[in-house]
Amino acid sequence: MRIPFLSIFIASPFEGLQEHAEKVKECAWTFQQAIECHIEKKCESFTRFAKEISMLESEADTIKRRIRGHLPKGTMLPVDKFQLFRYLREQDLILDAVEDAVDWISYRPEPGIPEEVAEDFILLADQAVAPIEELNIMVTEARKYFTNFSKKQRLIVKKIIHNIRVMEHDADTTEDMVKQKVFTSITDPVMVFHLIRLSETIGFIADHAENAGDMMRAMIAE
Repeated sequence: MRIPFLSIFIASPFEGLQEHAEKVKECAWTFQQAIECHIEKKCESFTRFAKEISMLESEADTIKRRIRGHLPKGTMLPVDKFQLFRYLREQDLILDAVEDAVDWISYRPEPGIPEEVAEDFILLADQAVAPIEELNIMVTEARKYFTNFSKKQRLIVKKIIHNIRVMEHDADTTEDMVKQKVFTSITDPVMVFHLIRLSETIGFIADHAENAGDMMRAMIAE
């Protein structure tokens, strides 16, 4: 029996990528609340947010495994499968960075961040998370592009990728500022180490968002 031509596209993984991106966005929002909660020294709420992040990461893992495991032979993809998996990996590494940051915070027995740099860490967290919202929109627009391959739609996706790069650069700049301020205003060496490592881990969130954007740029290349 001949298989209808359109049926070979039914198993397209882009719906799964969108679902995974939604989990990443939820996780990023929760992280923003967790870092603010930590700074305000609300320990019980922080634990709740940490558990929610762990749950979202687990749900995203399930989606990731489904995408990787359900590309049957004969499924026609508009992109190279290797590029698709590279993209998924970078999107998933955002979740790992969020979870790493929350874990690192939890290692200290006392909550809070020194007042001298508290607002700076809130700014860094906000800027690191900002590209995630764009990432979600990028996946939505990319799905449309891979449906119609219009040049106009491709330009929309490229513009979003550019926005993500700009946001990542802003987060990088703030991360550098935070590190300098930590070294000049904090005297406890253990606290200095903890805050420097925390700023770097938060920065990785934006780094992986930019990497995902770069992989999407490769997928839409003509």
